[in-house]
Amino acid sequence: MHKRILDVALALAGGLALRWAFGLQPIWWLAWLAPLPVLLTALRSTPFAAFVLTMVAALIGSSGNLHYFSLLVPMPLALLITVLSALPWMLAIGVARRIVARHTSPWAVLAYPLVWCAIDTLLAHLHPDTNWGSLAYSQAGFLPTVQITALAGTAALVFLLSLVPAVLALAVVRGWRAMRIPALCTLALVMASAIFGFLRVPSTAPAQGDLVGLAAIDDFIGPRMPAARAEHVWRQYERHVETLAAQGARVVVLPEKIAVMAPDAAAGIERRMSALARRTKVRLVVGIGIDDGRHKRNLAWLFAPDGSLDANYQKHHMAPPERDFTPGVAFDLRTVGGTRYGLAICKDMHFAAMGRAYGQKRAQAMLVPAWDFGEDSVYAARLSALRGVESGFAMVRAAREGLLTVTDAYGRIVAETRSAPLPGAVLLAHLPVQAPLQTLYQRTGDLFGWLCTGAALLMLPLGWRRTPKAVAPPLTDLSVPSASLPARPSA
Repeated sequence: MHKRILDVALALAGGLALRWAFGLQPIWWLAWLAPLPVLLTALRSTPFAAFVLTMVAALIGSSGNLHYFSLLVPMPLALLITVLSALPWMLAIGVARRIVARHTSPWAVLAYPLVWCAIDTLLAHLHPDTNWGSLAYSQAGFLPTVQITALAGTAALVFLLSLVPAVLALAVVRGWRAMRIPALCTLALVMASAIFGFLRVPSTAPAQGDLVGLAAIDDFIGPRMPAARAEHVWRQYERHVETLAAQGARVVVLPEKIAVMAPDAAAGIERRMSALARRTKVRLVVGIGIDDGRHKRNLAWLFAPDGSLDANYQKHHMAPPERDFTPGVAFDLRTVGGTRYGLAICKDMHFAAMGRAYGQKRAQAMLVPAWDFGEDSVYAARLSALRGVESGFAMVRAAREGLLTVTDAYGRIVAETRSAPLPGAVLLAHLPVQAPLQTLYQRTGDLFGWLCTGAALLMLPLGWRRTPKAVAPPLTDLSVPSASLPARPSA
């Protein structure tokens, strides 16, 4: 009875830890330990009990995002997404338990991190929302740990984050002496990653480049907005651009999809923004949606200081509420005052492959109009900044219902403020620029993740291969093996 109570307590504690560590406001240090209670209860329990307790913990962990999902899709679908979000935890812990239960080798501990790397890599390449909930993004607010993504992408960070609790859990169950070599190797890897992270981020910020301005008004110009109020929003944007230009801004970025309109109305706004850029002598980025009745396009217009439309970038990756928009395929880069700027829109920067493509094209900074959902403002901004760490560029991201953020190529926040309803919010900052920063991830991409995926697939049969019962030690007792206990002193 006491064992059952302890197992349930571990599952509940682990579920709450997962919720706090990997939610929209993640606690970065907790992410290194949060899976430990769930792993312990799974290793201690029978297969059926382990399945049930892991499922309970995973559902508690994923439930923290239910309200956020309900902002994107109808509640029944939000509930389904929440349940599906629990499946990777059940898969990783379930497969790892089977392998550990059948093999005495301490290196069976690698099953858990390898399976998580495989999940992360496959989601990044196959899922329409990519690996949005990656374990790696729990670290996005702590610069030293995320620098390893410049070497091998999010998979490298996922591997370390998963390896630590796996080693600790198996050490508790089998005894520390049995796990001393994997434990020492894990400690060495974590320390090497931390040292690399601290050394990679320079103590002095990169040289200051162009003065950039950002402006965002949370009010969306939709079909139900009165014409007078819509005009007020556009006029306020014009005032913001004029003020930022007067303060010295050479580039100004406005949010994503300020309005969605028919082609004729959009043509009028294009002329208006063209005149604004010409009048203020700035490079102006404007997010706009165009619906011609057959196709919808989510665009970022880039106007040159002479008013010409220098780029007409079309968003590649759509958020769930805009699945009916047509995705773009082209990349846009422009050189302004010696700095090579790339264009992207909001969710595009959730995709590591997108950031890597711009890094390979030697972009030094990204101009990113965005539209967040309030609750995910910090998460979305930090996730996007991680693309710059991976692929070596600074970022200027102006989000409605989110944050206006300028970050450097190491993920450091140069300047940041929150958006607001009318009259909105503005931000002015010097862009930290440097020569195009080459990273190993630019050259190798997700090679490490695919290698881990292959290793995980090779390990899968080990969990279903029949072995004698005596091969592996029992996984139902937390007591330390007698061999590892110190000898009792004589009287």
